[in-house]
Amino acid sequence: MKLKYSVTPGTENTSKAMGRELHISRKHAHEISRTIKGMKLNDAKEYLTDVSLLKQAVPFKRFNRDVAHRKGMCAGRYPRKAAIQFLRVLENAQGNAVYQGLDPDKMRISHISTKKGHTFRGIFPRAQGRATPKKGETVSVEMILEAQ
Repeated sequence: MKLKYSVTPGTENTSKAMGRELHISRKHAHEISRTIKGMKLNDAKEYLTDVSLLKQAVPFKRFNRDVAHRKGMCAGRYPRKAAIQFLRVLENAQGNAVYQGLDPDKMRISHISTKKGHTFRGIFPRAQGRATPKKGETVSVEMILEAQ
């Protein structure tokens, strides 16, 4: 199956990577992608590492109902699981850039988007022989790095 990106990179100085059907929250993925878009590669890696170590919070602009404010910023959270998965996709894009002969230190994130992935169904057993449906949702992340 061929991977389809939502945009087509125009130049040959780009590197792209995609994480498909990651088991993370769609809302956390949206907020992380909004935050790191436009960052340089090394800055984004450092930022995601700090989020995964609970040193830096991700500002929540859209999904911020009942979200507490963090020190020195607006409403935010520490989406650790999603940050680790984003870091894996970012390192994959960096590896693709090195393979193409590009300098990863001069690259920035030109495009990043999240899409709803596969929803798998299950059941959650309840008392007295009953069952409640249980849905597990996934997220697909696409990332394009561009040399400056």
